[in-house]
Amino acid sequence: MPYVDRQNRICGFLDIEELENSGKFLRRYFILDTQQGSLVWYMDNPQNLPVGAKHVGSLSLTYISKVSDATKQRPKAEYCFVINAGMRKFFLQANDQQDLVEWVNALNNATKITVSTHTQNPQSQRLTSNGNKKQVPYKTEIIAGVAVVTQTQQDGEVGHSVGGEKVGLRKAQNHPPYLHTRAGQDQTVIKAGYCVKQGALMKNWKRRYFVLEQNSMSYFKSELEKEPLRIILLKEVHKVQECKHSEIMMRDNLFEVVTTSRTFYVQADSPEEMHSWIKAISGAIVAQRGPGRSAASMRQARRHSSPCIQRYTPRVTQGSTYVSSAPLILMTGSKLSVL
Repeated sequence: MPYVDRQNRICGFLDIEELENSGKFLRRYFILDTQQGSLVWYMDNPQNLPVGAKHVGSLSLTYISKVSDATKQRPKAEYCFVINAGMRKFFLQANDQQDLVEWVNALNNATKITVSTHTQNPQSQRLTSNGNKKQVPYKTEIIAGVAVVTQTQQDGEVGHSVGGEKVGLRKAQNHPPYLHTRAGQDQTVIKAGYCVKQGALMKNWKRRYFVLEQNSMSYFKSELEKEPLRIILLKEVHKVQECKHSEIMMRDNLFEVVTTSRTFYVQADSPEEMHSWIKAISGAIVAQRGPGRSAASMRQARRHSSPCIQRYTPRVTQGSTYVSSAPLILMTGSKLSVL
């Protein structure tokens, strides 16, 4: 789901067909910046890339005429929508239907903001003597398989540019079907997807593929790997919660998995995905403890198992009178009397 970051920009992951009519959609991180009037996309979240890493594609909002659902145009591409920008149509895939609707609305609203409502400067209109606008010649160039239109007599901003990367990447599945079995394992997968994790020693951030199962949570270098980099047993997890130090760590959608030996800091792609992971992990922990083994019941069991002073309640039979041997202390005014 798209979310708003600290700079008031709309961000999130989408799949884009960078090479027109290729049918290959590549996973990219998009930033919609209405103040800069641009839509740019990166290989990953810029927070996870080296300092100064450049975007692989950009699109000026002034060139966008319409953003709409493209399910009928691309029936094989699920949750697909199209950005009409000049002579080029950008086809993108969202994660689900709600994600599609939110991105389409956000982009259409952003293009409306960029349209000026003030009267243009007469000098900028370049009117001819007959009152019509002067026609400006354009030139068309093919850059990385994309048609780019620019003016030949005026330094104008290039409408859109796409990086020349042609390496086909496998589509990342951030929302795989729940309750499916991972190959070679008997445990049922509860949730799986890509997140960004902080390293233990170097404190660097790397993208890893997480798999939550009934008794453990593992993370892999990629979804193609069979051997996990680490397995976290759920019985060692004390709590899972949204990170309270996200402002200090300068990370959005950050949550922490606190275990006996270490606290794992994990960054999700969106706030919804973060809460989904927290709910899934917490639910798996409760389910592992079994019925009646919730955190509250376990604390109560520990209290009952600890030694304490037992109160003695004497047995009183019918027809008998119980007289306490403990002294009775009465207080009258400032005097104490022992009976």
